[in-house]
Amino acid sequence: MNATMLSIPTDDGDLPGLLWLPENLDRPAPGLVVLQEIFGLSDYMQQRCADLAALGYAVLAPQLFARLDPPVVGLEDGADAEAWLAEGMELTQQVPWERAEADALSALNALRAHGAVDSERVGLVGFCYGGGLAFSTAAAATDEDRPPAVLVSYYGSALPALLDRSDQVTMPSLHHFGTADAFIPLPTVEQIRDAVTGAGSRPQVRFELHEGAGHAFDNPHAFLHHAGASDAAWRQTADFLGKRLPAPARGAHG
Repeated sequence: MNATMLSIPTDDGDLPGLLWLPENLDRPAPGLVVLQEIFGLSDYMQQRCADLAALGYAVLAPQLFARLDPPVVGLEDGADAEAWLAEGMELTQQVPWERAEADALSALNALRAHGAVDSERVGLVGFCYGGGLAFSTAAAATDEDRPPAVLVSYYGSALPALLDRSDQVTMPSLHHFGTADAFIPLPTVEQIRDAVTGAGSRPQVRFELHEGAGHAFDNPHAFLHHAGASDAAWRQTADFLGKRLPAPARGAHG
């Protein structure tokens, strides 16, 4: 499934992004900005974008590492998975958090401005690095009185350091975590749940724990993947979006 290129205006020049649109649009579609994991805008991330487009959403994925060389970490068969992880972590450290947040906000604005998109119904979806960045971006957008319509965060790796912003992130949201996440231990996950749900006072916030799953369990690489958790989380994501940001189910094309 192909995507089209979209230049995203930012205060530091245009940032490239990939855009997927539902087919046979007869009215503006709800939109989702997808924020990548530490490995860049990989084939896996692009497949998830296509999956969301197949549910009826206009999907924009900014290439957050476009100013780096390389902007995507590849993993060939037989390569050292630990080195792969280290290379991904190194990429994130080369992009100041404030820069990534500003670029994500610019992507939100670019998608809202697209003629095929319902500007009042645009949300954020993030994975790993992008899961924390989506949360941070939602808080920043709320400060600007343009909060996203929804937020979906898969194992947001920066969330432990962002909990002081929880009161700004009150839109309908869904958080996924694994109970065997070595990067974010379960006691920390419980602290995150308490903060983002307002200790249970925000019924619009859904928090899903996936038994036995580690960090980045949705990534298809065998080093990370947990098939049961990945399947369950995707069903929950589709259900959440269908209720909170409904769109006709369709195929998609670039």
